[in-house]
Amino acid sequence: MATGDSFTSLHYHFRLGISTISTIVKDTCKVLWEELHEEFIPTPNRDKWLEIEKKFNEVCQFPHCIGAVDGKHIRIIKPPGTGSEFFNYKKYFSIVLMAIADAQYRFVAVDVGAYGRTNDSMVFKNSFMGRRVYNHDFDFPPPQPLPGTDGPPMPYVLVGDEAFKMSGNLIKPYSSRGLDASRRIFNYRLTRARRMVECTFGILVSKWRVFTKPIQLKIETVDEVVKCGVVLHNFLRSKEPLLIDQILEDSEMRSITSFGPRSSIAVAAMRDQFAAYFSSPAGRLAWQEHYI
Repeated sequence: MATGDSFTSLHYHFRLGISTISTIVKDTCKVLWEELHEEFIPTPNRDKWLEIEKKFNEVCQFPHCIGAVDGKHIRIIKPPGTGSEFFNYKKYFSIVLMAIADAQYRFVAVDVGAYGRTNDSMVFKNSFMGRRVYNHDFDFPPPQPLPGTDGPPMPYVLVGDEAFKMSGNLIKPYSSRGLDASRRIFNYRLTRARRMVECTFGILVSKWRVFTKPIQLKIETVDEVVKCGVVLHNFLRSKEPLLIDQILEDSEMRSITSFGPRSSIAVAAMRDQFAAYFSSPAGRLAWQEHYI
């Protein structure tokens, strides 16, 4: 995990058979996930979402944000007999790690193993966490007025990029064409919050070098390695301080970039209300106009 060495290299280093190393790696990764995920990636309850929102407001000045969602392609060697299932638009083979992260660079929820060729919005929609978001089944806090206002009540939301379909609890930036100042400010504020998940992926890669090159394992073992990396990431984030130079956006794990379907009128109106708030006296930042 830490070095990304091949099994052949580990065979010579530790004087163990390659098949023995293969079994050790798979079993150890599986056990680490099973033993640690309930403590370090628990299913969030309402109080946990409010704790996450408080940190996002403190760090990113985005009230009612309860997480940043994004997907990353993890490079693999083509599994035998799979055709083009894992071949992505970047012209290499991969699986998708879809994740929600908080403002402390920790994973809140993850989905691992979707085919690299799968449309990104479908990866999220078909994942367990995506279904819970779209079905309003994630125990999100009830809508409340934004800070400094008397209403209307606004939902708590995840923030994503243009790849995602908006819903009552997930918003994305406006299209870049023909934006007025209010919408440009909204896009800037949302991007400041969304970068938390990108930095989280970068820290993951900087710590676990296995993710910097194609993983030469069976696909089921790749899933176990990725889940192990994610849970160990959260474990270490709880045990050691974060140095700013650890926040690296590694070029080997590519962002998913495509455009989801059009959003409903009601959800679009909700996004407009956030945009209006960020340009109002209650929600504006003194320096935000300098960055649009």
